[in-house]
Formats: sequence, structure tokens, C-alpha cells
Amino acid sequence: MSGWKRATVALLLFGVSFGYVEAAVVAYLRALGEPVRERFYPGRGPDDLFPLLKLEQLEAGGPELLQVLKTEFAREAATLVMLGAVATAVGRGGAQWLAAFMITFGVWDVSFYAFLRVLLHWPQSLLTWDLLFLIPVPWAGPVLAPVLVSASMVAVGFVILGRSWAGRPVRFGGLHWLGVLAGALILILAFAWDYRNIAAGGMPNPFNWPLFALGEVASLGTFAHAVLAGGFGSIDRKTTP
Repeated sequence: MSGWKRATVALLLFGVSFGYVEAAVVAYLRALGEPVRERFYPGRGPDDLFPLLKLEQLEAGGPELLQVLKTEFAREAATLVMLGAVATAVGRGGAQWLAAFMITFGVWDVSFYAFLRVLLHWPQSLLTWDLLFLIPVPWAGPVLAPVLVSASMVAVGFVILGRSWAGRPVRFGGLHWLGVLAGALILILAFAWDYRNIAAGGMPNPFNWPLFALGEVASLGTFAHAVLAGGFGSIDRKTTP
């Protein structure tokens, strides 16, 4: 098997396997927190994540729950480090690193929801709301939104890696990197738009789909410009695995 095929298989296997690990952790966390949630929100369905438990409610549940929350913050940070480390092992240069990270992240995220469906029969639909991240503030949104982002990341990542390994790398100029970063920040803003209300124990307000769409268009549009207008680079042996 050639080098690029091995790298691709490795990224896919890691993403799917890590998706299962993430789903298993969430299953444990929900089982641990459900008795406390039932205490404060009686009658709430076990599959309803919102409203979230507030800090004082976690404190009332015992010191171990606060420790779990602190551990969860650290686990999320470690997750990003792991994904970045895998991308570093596969990618050569900034563009390949970004592509490998996007593929691994996207496969991990989609696999996570697939395994959650198997383990917990959740989510009920792609419009079911989920708590996505806690760093630096709570991110939340319908499952469809992160799945769309992840699918886009996987597709773009494979195009970048495929072109690079074929000896025709996509040219990313400074403005392209700026555009990708701006699009990513807009997407994060869309997910964190209602964080104050959610962190205070409120039910989520309608998702900001226009802002989300702007972030997707900015990111994908920048990538399309890099491919179509920027052209492709010449063969660079340093980027060949």
C-alpha cells in the first residue's frame, strides 16, 4: 500500500475509533448526571439535554460532579491536542496539516453521532439540539449544523491532500488563510451565540442559521477561490509522504 493510502486509512480508522470512544464517554457522563438532572428537572425526558444544570445545582449534587466538570474541560482540550498530533504525524507543511486535521475531526464528529445513535438511540433527529463544546464557553446547536461542518471539512481535507500527494498542491496565500480563519470564527460564533442563556440554565433560543450559513460560505468560498483562482502549485517533494 502506498504512503498516501496508508495515511488516508490511518486518518479514517483513527477518526472512527475516536468517535466511538467519545460516544462511550458521553454515555457514561449522561448516566452519571441523570439522577441529578431528574432531581432538579422532574418530568424532563432522559434524552433532553436542556436546560443544562447550573453551577449551583452541580454543587448541590456533590463535589464529585464539579470534579467531573473540571475533568470534562481538560478532556476536551486533550481531544483537540490528539487530533492535532495525528495531523502533525501525517501532514507535511501547513496545508497538509490543516487537511489532515479537518479529515480526522470531521470523521470523528460524524462517527460520534452515529455511535451515539447506536448506544443511546440519540439523537432523535438531525434537528435535535446538542451541547457541542464547553471551551471557552458552551457551544450548542442542532446536530445537523456540526454534521454539515464536519462533512465540509472531510471533503475539503481530501481535496487538499489528494492534490498535494498528486504533486499539484493547492496554493494558499495569506488572504486564503485569513478567509478560512474568519469563516471558522463565524461558525464558532454561531454555535456560541446563545451561550449566556444556555449557561444560565435556559432553553436554547432558535439557532442562528443565517450566521452559520455565512461562516460556511466564507470558508468554502475561500477554499474554492484558492483552487480555481489561485491555481495549483508545482511539484514539491517535501510535501510528498
